[in-house]
Amino acid sequence: MAMISNDWLEAIGGEFKKPYYTELYKFVREEYNTRQIFPPADDIFNAFHLAPLKDVKVVIIGQDPYHNDGQAHGLCFSVKPDVDIPPSLVNIYQELRDDLGCKIPNNGYLVKWASQGVLMLNTVLTVRAHMANSHHGKGWEKFTDAAIRALNEQDRPIVYLLWGKPAQMKKSMLNNPKHLILEAPHPSPLSAYRGFFGCKHFSKTNEFLKENGLEPIDWQIEDI
Repeated sequence: MAMISNDWLEAIGGEFKKPYYTELYKFVREEYNTRQIFPPADDIFNAFHLAPLKDVKVVIIGQDPYHNDGQAHGLCFSVKPDVDIPPSLVNIYQELRDDLGCKIPNNGYLVKWASQGVLMLNTVLTVRAHMANSHHGKGWEKFTDAAIRALNEQDRPIVYLLWGKPAQMKKSMLNNPKHLILEAPHPSPLSAYRGFFGCKHFSKTNEFLKENGLEPIDWQIEDI
């Protein structure tokens, strides 16, 4: 696992010394040694590597990594450039088109968002191949909750996009009056029509950032 080395380390590095993390590390290491696990071990902490704490303006909370071959690379909803765009991301792109007029790109590689301060954090950071939610309850939730608490303590404007019930369960941890919480159904094909489409979260995010003197996010993902 490529350890966290930027300012996130100061905020959540204490978690690495806790008994639950020792158990989690042993479990994850054994899983990588004996099974096919996603994402690749060096990508586990990519959400933190690519969006340093001091730069985070927007937080998108996912559940666990994509579990099919070659998809996951450590950012929720994002896939590697040469992989088919998953259905939930297809719906995210549709909402972006309807909300902001973004062109739908030919790939699902969302690193451009991370580089602008969008933290794309799954609550569980690893998964067995073809077994959704298989690393649920092993300790990752405690670790990512610590990250969410660290974000809640930041004394500056941050927007949280909470899509679906698992993400919305984190709302009780968020009480900073400087932060904006936006909720909608999950963009999955099973629920997007219940209110994800038309939520206008992307324009609302940018309006909030601009109102607070911050650069809005350029949500347009370019073709590859």
